Amino acid sequence: MSKTEEDPAGTTQQFQAYMAQGRTDDSGTGTRTGLVIGGVVVLALLVVVVLVALLH
Repeated sequence: MSKTEEDPAGTTQQFQAYMAQGRTDDSGTGTRTGLVIGGVVVLALLVVVVLVALLH
C-alpha cells in the first residue's frame, strides 16, 4: 500500500501565486469604481446646491 502525499509547500506556493495575481488585477478596478462613484456623488451635490440656490 503506497500512499502518495502531496507536498504542502508546493500547494501553498501555488496558492500564494494565484492570490498575488488576483490582487494586482483587482486593484485597478476598485480604484476606478471608487472614482466614478465619487464623481457621481459630487455631481449630485452640485445639482442640489444649484437647485436650492435657484429656489430661494
